Amino acid sequence: MDATLRFLRGAAGLPGVALTVVSQDPEDRMPPDLRARLAGHWRVADALDPQQLVDAARQLEARIGRASAYIAPLEQLQVPLALAREALGIDGLSSAAARNFRDKSRMKDVLRAAGVPCARHTLVADPESAEAFTRRVGFPVVVKPPDGAGGKATFRLDRPQDLAVWLQRYPPNPERPTLFEEFVRGTEHSFDSVCVDGRPVWHSISRYMPSPLEVLENEWIQWCVLLPRNIDGAEFDPIRESGFAAVEALGLQTGLSHMEWFRLADGNIAISEVGARPPGAQFSTLLSYAHDIDFYAAWPRLMIFGEFDPPRREYAAGAAYIRGQGRGRVRNIAGIDDVQRRFGSIVVEAKLPLEGQPPGDSYEGDGYVIVRHPDTDVVQHALQQIVSTIRVELQ
Repeated sequence: MDATLRFLRGAAGLPGVALTVVSQDPEDRMPPDLRARLAGHWRVADALDPQQLVDAARQLEARIGRASAYIAPLEQLQVPLALAREALGIDGLSSAAARNFRDKSRMKDVLRAAGVPCARHTLVADPESAEAFTRRVGFPVVVKPPDGAGGKATFRLDRPQDLAVWLQRYPPNPERPTLFEEFVRGTEHSFDSVCVDGRPVWHSISRYMPSPLEVLENEWIQWCVLLPRNIDGAEFDPIRESGFAAVEALGLQTGLSHMEWFRLADGNIAISEVGARPPGAQFSTLLSYAHDIDFYAAWPRLMIFGEFDPPRREYAAGAAYIRGQGRGRVRNIAGIDDVQRRFGSIVVEAKLPLEGQPPGDSYEGDGYVIVRHPDTDVVQHALQQIVSTIRVELQ
């Protein structure tokens, strides 16, 4: 993935680091410039198998020397990597804390016990449990895998008929239960934060327009993420307090977390879920532009050396996510010239789909346009105009 390669380049460029890579891909799949900077590589058949991660590290240590850090940016790797670190005696997020972040049902149990506001939930292993939960909290409800990531296999059920259809298509069972959550109504945001030795040192707040679940349910929606320049106001005090309380309760000592949260109509907040890793969907790129730093180097420096210099928010930034309209492969992209003419001066990065490529399979869509400006209103207006102007036609 492009983001993974950016983090690798960031780590490879840190003074005093000899970087090795463990991957399922062969070494020759890595770009030549990055491959030339590696101190070593070991290929495994399954990177989600903790024992294979342990064996790979030992092979590399025998050639290069003892590892001081073992890190990865992907959500799915956090638990197996934590288990591997514990077997190797390498410091880092514990396997218990990694499970707190990875298992969304366990996560909400921990948050509720700590007094952190979040939606009501239950693990469903049979139809009777599903029906009992919906009778208790009402419709709509959100259903998802307890170890999901990136909105995969997430659905909203609005009425009893939807539940009946879902139970028929995806019958829950004790071996593979499903997480049922109360549907929370409000504006959705993210809270990215850094802790060093258990001490909060920095945070960022962003807003989704509209929410990721609405984007998942409507394939035609092109959506945005906005990082407002000023996040110091009292309106964000509740998430600052609850956000840092949440990562402390879940067990993060040194690292970066990415949290989804809602501002409810009554002004209260509710935390949806938290990951103990860098955010996806170009968030690390947005954080870099908003703070005028290279976040792809800042995160590995934090994880390797426990060092992080809190940056100032110098700009507002945002991403407009472009999604294909229709079915098939990309046939045409309309509106690019208009966007370039009107907003080209504040566009800092863009990735547009190529003619003939298949549509993306996630809510991130088929491409993006990133804009930056000192004025938040300028960025928000540009994002709204971009998603209403660009059209990716499929056929």
